[in-house]
Amino acid sequence: MKEIQVIIQPFKLSAVTDALQAIPGVGGITALDVRGFGHQRGQNGLERPARGSVNYTQKVMLILAVPDDVVASVLATIEKHAHTGNPGDGKVFVLPVEDALRIRTGARGGGAL
Repeated sequence: MKEIQVIIQPFKLSAVTDALQAIPGVGGITALDVRGFGHQRGQNGLERPARGSVNYTQKVMLILAVPDDVVASVLATIEKHAHTGNPGDGKVFVLPVEDALRIRTGARGGGAL
């Protein structure tokens, strides 16, 4: 199993989640409103920031756990539906998951997904 953390532009949320839900093996998605900055420190290039200042930009973070065999499909889908070609499109992180537990049923491992 893998945990996939996705940081995208808020206006891409519906397109990305709709596409992810169509992939067999993607059971659930958690979406969080987050703020952050990347290489450009939150600047759009139009104004000159004060020295040392950082503008945090609004993003959406998706978190999902999936079986190993669907990771490639999930990554391709995210890239296709979150891409604009502009700075700030986002990042995706893939992490190993040692175990999972579905609290309601007690199912463990892949059965908890």
